[in-house]
Amino acid sequence: MALLGMRGLSVFISDVRNCQNKEQERLRIDKELGNIRTRFKNEKGLTPNEKKKYVWKMLYIYMLGYDVDFGHMEALSLISAPKYPEKQVGYIVTSCLLNESHEFLRMVINTVRNDIIGRNETFQCLALTMVGNIGGKEFAESLAPDVQRLLISSSCRPLVRKKAALCLLRLYRKNPDVVNIDGWSDRMSQLLDERDLGVLTSVMSLFVALVSNNNEAYWNCLPKCAKILERLARNQDIPQEYTYYGIPSPWLQVKTMKALQYFPTVEDPNTRRALFEVLQRILMGTDVVKNVNKNNASHAVLFEALALVMHLDAEKEMMSQCVALLGKFIAVREPNIRYLGLENMTRMLLITDVQDLIKRHQAQIVTSLKDPDISIRRRALDLLYGMCDVTNAKDIVEELLQYLSTADFVMREELALKAAILAEKFAPDLSWYVDVILQLIDKAGDFVSDDIWYRVVQFVTNNEDLQPYAAAKAREYLDKPALHETMVKVSAYILGEYSHLLARRPGCNPKEIFTIINEKLPTVSKPTVAILLSTYAKILMHTEPSDPELQEQIWAIFRKYESYIDVEIQQRAVEYFVLSRKGAALADVLAEMPKFPERQSALLKKAEDAEVDTAEQSAIKLRSQQQTSNALVVTDQQPVNGPLPINQLGLVRIPSQKMEASSHNQGLTKENGAVSKVDPEPAPSADFLGDLLGPLAIEGPPAATVSAEQNMISGLEATPNAADALALATVGDQSNSVQPIVNIAERFHALCLKDSGVLYEDPYMQIGIKSEWRAHHGHLVLFLGNKNTSPLLSVRAVILPPTHLKVELSLVPETIPPRAQVQCPLEVVNLRASRDIAVLDFSYKFGTTVVSVKLRLPAVLNKFLQPKSVSAEEFFPQWKSLSGPPLKLQEVVRVVKPMSLPEMTNLFTSLHLGVIPGLDTNSNNLVSCTGFYSESTRAMLCLIRVETDPSDRTQLRITIASGDPTLTFELKEFIKEHLINIPTPTPAPAPSPALAAAALQPQSPITRAGYTDPGVMLAGLL
Repeated sequence: MALLGMRGLSVFISDVRNCQNKEQERLRIDKELGNIRTRFKNEKGLTPNEKKKYVWKMLYIYMLGYDVDFGHMEALSLISAPKYPEKQVGYIVTSCLLNESHEFLRMVINTVRNDIIGRNETFQCLALTMVGNIGGKEFAESLAPDVQRLLISSSCRPLVRKKAALCLLRLYRKNPDVVNIDGWSDRMSQLLDERDLGVLTSVMSLFVALVSNNNEAYWNCLPKCAKILERLARNQDIPQEYTYYGIPSPWLQVKTMKALQYFPTVEDPNTRRALFEVLQRILMGTDVVKNVNKNNASHAVLFEALALVMHLDAEKEMMSQCVALLGKFIAVREPNIRYLGLENMTRMLLITDVQDLIKRHQAQIVTSLKDPDISIRRRALDLLYGMCDVTNAKDIVEELLQYLSTADFVMREELALKAAILAEKFAPDLSWYVDVILQLIDKAGDFVSDDIWYRVVQFVTNNEDLQPYAAAKAREYLDKPALHETMVKVSAYILGEYSHLLARRPGCNPKEIFTIINEKLPTVSKPTVAILLSTYAKILMHTEPSDPELQEQIWAIFRKYESYIDVEIQQRAVEYFVLSRKGAALADVLAEMPKFPERQSALLKKAEDAEVDTAEQSAIKLRSQQQTSNALVVTDQQPVNGPLPINQLGLVRIPSQKMEASSHNQGLTKENGAVSKVDPEPAPSADFLGDLLGPLAIEGPPAATVSAEQNMISGLEATPNAADALALATVGDQSNSVQPIVNIAERFHALCLKDSGVLYEDPYMQIGIKSEWRAHHGHLVLFLGNKNTSPLLSVRAVILPPTHLKVELSLVPETIPPRAQVQCPLEVVNLRASRDIAVLDFSYKFGTTVVSVKLRLPAVLNKFLQPKSVSAEEFFPQWKSLSGPPLKLQEVVRVVKPMSLPEMTNLFTSLHLGVIPGLDTNSNNLVSCTGFYSESTRAMLCLIRVETDPSDRTQLRITIASGDPTLTFELKEFIKEHLINIPTPTPAPAPSPALAAAALQPQSPITRAGYTDPGVMLAGLL
């Protein structure tokens, strides 16, 4: 009869497996769920065997990934069944379907307790297994004492006691108060005398958890652990079933040695001697064999023994033996053993008098730096960095420089930083240090942080003997045909200060230096232009009055940039031009930079604060990031690397929101910037001014044409999810009729693709935004404009940032005067990859009307991307090295808006994803490369491939690869969202006649001043 009843389950499983597609499977599942629901409603007619069959079906459906939101009571009722088959099903299904917070579990606590304290060992095992799987506070408080009694009972079989130990371990992890430490120290000592290795292994797992939280309470257990290790090492009384490839219970050995490492030290001489004898036996008896399973087990024991040797601070002879053993392991073919050997060598660097022993293996460690496995290369880099000192610094730094040109993109920034730190820390002379830094910049400019070239500027400034040498080297690098922009910055700065020291050398007179630097001017970004203008002013100071031609050339450049769009460049050009016409006074104003005050290097501070990046710590960091509170708070932290408003003269640009003072004598530091903080930034769009003029036209509120209901519907339809709709909806007291007169969703999507425009507008208020993005920093300005003749009162603006952004908004005034505008700077720092969006919670009062809105801010993922152009020789090795999930993800995307390849290229370009033509041999595919910037990853290269089907433009396959799993997933989803939901912008309203006329005037104040931000334009119109 039982077999007949279970036949329905077999038929159902066969039906599901025979389904041709997902839709057929879903229909079959829905049909079966409906049948089960109907049968459960008539529960009185069900036999226990039939109920068991239906509950099995529920579990199978749940395992297929479908929601099962009924039948829980039927599964729980089977736990009370007197027979084993039904009780077994009840326990298994309950363990799978319910979690610790489910309210139904309270109903079976008494039944579970009766099974635990009963005499039926099978039922005890079922109950202990379920309690251990689910855990939970209520189970812990109600059942922990009974589980403890089972564990210490001498009448229970080992099978039950093993499960009791593991069950108690789970309850203790969820609720540590369930174990009374005062009473458990002696009991734990007795349990460690257990002869059955199965029970002892489970008890040791519990002991590791207990001693990790409070080692002082378990000192009496330490000799027992030593005896366990001694018993295992000598293979005394070890049953054959606990011997794994000739190794006595390797799991118990590893757990015991891990427990010993939680004790600060071992003072008893007998215990210490016994431990060292065991460790010596393990060290001498482990070797690499062909059998993979035996290798894994023996080396698990060995590396835990090495960790214990380091913890106990063994004698130098044993340390020498450990280093020699690790030196042998880092040369074997098995990559896992090489990795562990390098990692343990790195840990041993913390022990005194071991570094000289590790240096003997330097050649093999350098070879590991070129290993095919990137994780091994990282560990080799960490080890070389840690073992470097004055005796081997030159060799190691030269090896790192040679490796830099072939290293993976994901390692280059770390490699460059560590090479710079070692060069500074152990430089035999400063000229060698300058050579190393300039080589770093030349070979890996994209991956050299500004801290590095700031630091070399400080060294050169503070050492007069070094200045001619540094200037000569900078002049040599400028002759190279291909030069990275960072090299242009540092060379221009050094030559600006010290080129007069090279006046007698060929090719180094002021005119020749100006000419070669000026050749780079058209190719550099705006921050570098600012540095070059300062260099020209310095060159002009050292120019003889008899050379009016050079003077006129430099003045022409200053005049050219007097009306430049960037305020910093504009101000420098104006100031330098005025100062350069003052004759002899120019030399006093533009005197050489004074020496920087002595301070700790920012690079060395990074080295002191850095931790060894182990796989375990990386996992811990990832978990901590995932568990970070989602509370929305406004941070008060200043961005570390934000642009400084101090120019090279020491003249201060005073922003509207605050004043910053400085003087020439203070100089420019990294904390204060070696020079103005300069980072590459994206170029403005071709029709930058035109983009702003359209949406910023201010007319009266078009209440007759756009109703409140239409605005809300259009805004919500354009949002991809409910959270977006919330961010767009007007909240608060809605008794008034104030509604936005622009489509907020369209404005947000437009600002995601460009950096300036209107974010929000209603009859009384207009909010414009202008943003500037540099690496992982964003500088935004909110322009709050009052459109009416009455003031706006009770103005409040709060940023609700997601956890991956640090945001600081300057003080917002409570009142905005009539027909006036307020500028509110906003600083953003990106901590890691995420698609979450910051929200601006804004409210104000106009007369008796209170308006409150929540607006999404366009600080989105693509703002922290910068397109990269790489060759096939750089792209494909990196593409192949990132093999498989989670670093490389692939997905077929359907329901895509049909796009031609040029249209898709335009979309990718607007998202800052650099498209590389000709890299893929298939002309229907698109290959893209971009760099992602965040505070945690710095520069991270991302590779993208999109495969299209010319016959079906509604689907494509996208592949994303990067060195960060989170970044890979977030970027894949971000691109997919834009491919599926491409907003179609509505035409901008025609500008008013007055505004159109202003736009046509070539000498309008807007154009002449060089501004294109919404604030200046709005102020001019009002």
